[in-house]
Amino acid sequence: MRQLPIRVLVGIFGIAGVLAWAVAGTWDSYGSLPGVPLFAPLVLAAIAAALAATALSLRSRLRAQRERRPGAKGVEPMVAARAVVFGQASALVAAPVAGGYGGVAVFLLTAGLAGGTRGSQALYAGCSVVAGAAVVAAGLFLERVCRLPEGGDGSGDDGPGLSAA
Repeated sequence: MRQLPIRVLVGIFGIAGVLAWAVAGTWDSYGSLPGVPLFAPLVLAAIAAALAATALSLRSRLRAQRERRPGAKGVEPMVAARAVVFGQASALVAAPVAGGYGGVAVFLLTAGLAGGTRGSQALYAGCSVVAGAAVVAAGLFLERVCRLPEGGDGSGDDGPGLSAA
């Protein structure tokens, strides 16, 4: 598997942000813009926490396996491969979601925060952008943890779990 380029994620984020800003402006001109749910940043933060916990667990298991500690539980190649796919998929989904919420937040801030409702909506959208960025970062960290070591050809010399990515 190839490593997910950060520039692709930034491009997806930017395109989604511009589209969301334009759609939010159009939608608001025809009526009331739908609200940003309170649970949006909470769900994204929970996904980021799951990705980070998976990455830290795999990192410690791989380190113990490399150091050949007695009783170390190795990492199966398919487990590492699935973790990489989980991290990449999460990052690829979180980038447009965060970009969308970023576009809505920019629209709400530039359209004026008349009333407390728009201010709270802009705050929820901004928190969703931060949580989405945390998902992307945790996904890329998980991908990096499962990467083959330099010079590793997957021949099994470095241990059974290191040839997954």
